[in-house]
Amino acid sequence: MYRNKLIAILLGFVVVIVFWQWGGIRAFVEESSVRQSGDFAFRLIAEASDDELMKIIREEAAKRREEPVDAVIDRVWKAIPGYNGIEVDIEKTFQKAKELPRGADIPYQYREVKPHVNLEDLAPEPIYRGNPSKPMVALMINVAWGNEYIVPMLDTLDEAKVKATFFLDGSWLKKNVEIAKEIQKRGHQLENHAYSHPNMSQLDDYRARLEISKTKDLLKSELNVDNRWFAPPSGDFDARTVRQAADYGLKTVLWTLDTVDWKKPLPSSIVQKISAKVAPGTLILMHPTESSSRALKDMIAVIREKGLILGTVEETLSSDRVLKPGS
Repeated sequence: MYRNKLIAILLGFVVVIVFWQWGGIRAFVEESSVRQSGDFAFRLIAEASDDELMKIIREEAAKRREEPVDAVIDRVWKAIPGYNGIEVDIEKTFQKAKELPRGADIPYQYREVKPHVNLEDLAPEPIYRGNPSKPMVALMINVAWGNEYIVPMLDTLDEAKVKATFFLDGSWLKKNVEIAKEIQKRGHQLENHAYSHPNMSQLDDYRARLEISKTKDLLKSELNVDNRWFAPPSGDFDARTVRQAADYGLKTVLWTLDTVDWKKPLPSSIVQKISAKVAPGTLILMHPTESSSRALKDMIAVIREKGLILGTVEETLSSDRVLKPGS
């Protein structure tokens, strides 16, 4: 009798195991278990008290914080701007979450965190690039000639919805105020490229200061521009030039990547060069030339293909954060 009961019990276990494996019972139980676990987590958030909600937000905020990057003077690149960090604004997030129905996703609110050291805190040094953590690139267009290519380049920039920075030679500006106003009307940044395109390092102190100040004054009187940046002609400068510009409230900016368009390269070679070398923080030097005018549309395209945003020099060298396309 006992033996028969034992056999029956064993047979029962065998039947259950068979159904568990082949009849879908295991899948049903496991699915139910996962669903109940998920429902519990959902209910926990949905029914959280204010203290529990605040705790959830604080814990998540700690995971989402990105530290700011300080501006530095690099051995190779000289002055490199800082880049803002980002953190969850806990109080704003808490208030937003309380306004939503129970069970809704927590709408995390963010704020930027300034670096401890900014570009303005550094001693005067030339700037060749933006912060490599910032996915932005700037076109810096130095203008002392090439009027016939300026409007076609402006049209290409308009079509692509890109703003560039035009560094104007003062003697050119004096003779071409209407063209400068057209550049300004299109929304581009206008800055200082000295007055007569000299080699700044070869000038005496008086003449060097005059080159900077005359163009700074012209930008203000003719265009009402508050000049902040100085691009030395031909990239020729020395430490004294940087200090002289700083005395007028200007930061000296050079370039990361040169199109060398004054040598009349094929537009395709310019595009290939940009595609191969452009990176976050790159400042691209160009002029109003036939080569750059014809290459510009494709330059913009290859820059954007790399997930980079085009901005002005001012924007690229600021510490403000930007979102990558699609973020």
